[in-house]
Amino acid sequence: MSEEALSAVELQEAVTEALGKGKLKRVRRILRDLTAQEAVDLLQQLDEQQQQLVWNQIGDEAEQEILLLLDPALAEHLLLHSNDNPDTLEPEADEAEEVSPIAQVREALEGGRFKRALKILGKLHPAQAAGLLEALPPSERSSIWSRLDSARAGRILVHLREEVGAGLAMEMADGELLDAARQLDLDDLVDLIQALPFGPGRQLLLSMDVKKRQQLADMLSYPEESAGGLMNIDHISVRADVRVGSVLRYLRLLEDLPDHTDKLMVVDRENHYLGVLRLSRLVTSMADELVSEVMDSEFKALDVLTSSQEVARQFEDLDMLSAAVTSEDGVLLGRITVDDVMDSIREDSERAIMGMAGLDDEADMFAPVLTSTRRRSVWLGCNLITAFLAASVIGQFQGALEQIVALAVLMPVVASMGGIAGSQTLTLVIRGLALGQVDTGNLKVLLGKELGIGTLNGLLWAVLVAGVAILWFGSLGIGWVIGLAILINLVCAVLAGLLIPLILRRFGIDPALAGSMVLMAVTDVVGFSSFLGLATVFLL
Repeated sequence: MSEEALSAVELQEAVTEALGKGKLKRVRRILRDLTAQEAVDLLQQLDEQQQQLVWNQIGDEAEQEILLLLDPALAEHLLLHSNDNPDTLEPEADEAEEVSPIAQVREALEGGRFKRALKILGKLHPAQAAGLLEALPPSERSSIWSRLDSARAGRILVHLREEVGAGLAMEMADGELLDAARQLDLDDLVDLIQALPFGPGRQLLLSMDVKKRQQLADMLSYPEESAGGLMNIDHISVRADVRVGSVLRYLRLLEDLPDHTDKLMVVDRENHYLGVLRLSRLVTSMADELVSEVMDSEFKALDVLTSSQEVARQFEDLDMLSAAVTSEDGVLLGRITVDDVMDSIREDSERAIMGMAGLDDEADMFAPVLTSTRRRSVWLGCNLITAFLAASVIGQFQGALEQIVALAVLMPVVASMGGIAGSQTLTLVIRGLALGQVDTGNLKVLLGKELGIGTLNGLLWAVLVAGVAILWFGSLGIGWVIGLAILINLVCAVLAGLLIPLILRRFGIDPALAGSMVLMAVTDVVGFSSFLGLATVFLL
């Protein structure tokens, strides 16, 4: 029997049984389906201890309405003995300044003061609340998440990392998830469906009305890292053959404009994109002028398959707040706004930073130990291969190391200098590739410049390090060997720093993720082999 169909006696028995088994989440689900009067009737049928437990599960939105219907003495008793007494909800001034929201929420949860935790969370922007939830251990995160109302949960859900958001969405009942999804814009809803496993994601898609389902299906058909994956359809379009006065009257009939609306899209009768009508131009034009006379036909739309990196570059270069997205045949599909571009840039930056350490930017910080261990082991294994490669090079010169101990002391200097020089070039080239400033047209010029820098730096530091080695070990031979090895390694390092990103990109590998590891292997191998090889030839 469904919870909606329970009689008063059956409802009391269900709540009593759930309380006895400690299933407070079930109690909260039952309470969500009750009217204020039904909740009051339920409370009056329970004993004192059960009343207090149930009262603590009632959400803030329903609390005030229930208090108005409750017997005043019972209402006062419940408020007085609640762990969430309103008098204790506000932190002291000193505490608010010194204790972080994470610490405040964790302290409230540990003390069973759930409404205080919710109130702290409620004061934060959804993006900040998402960050706070990600910083909580899974058990505490689930505890506070289950007490959020669907509207608030939906606004927070889109700001969570993919793994965390999918996990919390899976904890929600089907009805709760659907209510939360209704609060989302279409582009955010697309992100949520993509984050969920196939089954729940498909179920959420099918639960939408026919029109929204078709819109979502169209948006899901585009690659995630493309203009189509970033766009939303909440734009306003007007025809070129209407007058400015008609457009103004139309806008006044709307309750609100879509966020970040700085321009209207101009289309023909077949919805082909013709240009934009800026709001600043619209409000300063005469009412009898045609849209075609005041629109900007030079403002280019973005192709739906344009990469997200190229979209971000155009927004940056042209200082755009929004841009139209069109199909291959020029039909207007939607628009991209600056907030979506900022999210894309942030995600790309986080992915690059985390990827350099072999971590997943969408992973849960508190993922299970075994899961995190498995993920990190892959990167550690790759690094181990490069380490053994460098070690095998050293092993080839074991005799030289046994005879001249100074070589073992100076080896790290050669590899380290090459690693730093190579990483400087690598970073420069990766940035240039991301901004579209490095391609075959200027590759030879850049190569000549970097080789020049590597040669000059190599000569400078070769002389300096050679002098230190001679003074340290009193051997002219060791000095010029390490100097020559540093020169060779620095030149090879800048060459590798330039070529590695280009080669990785040619094979479809993100150079920001694997470039540093490959570079380290190259500089270690070249540095050790050049230094020890020269020493073997000339000093033994």
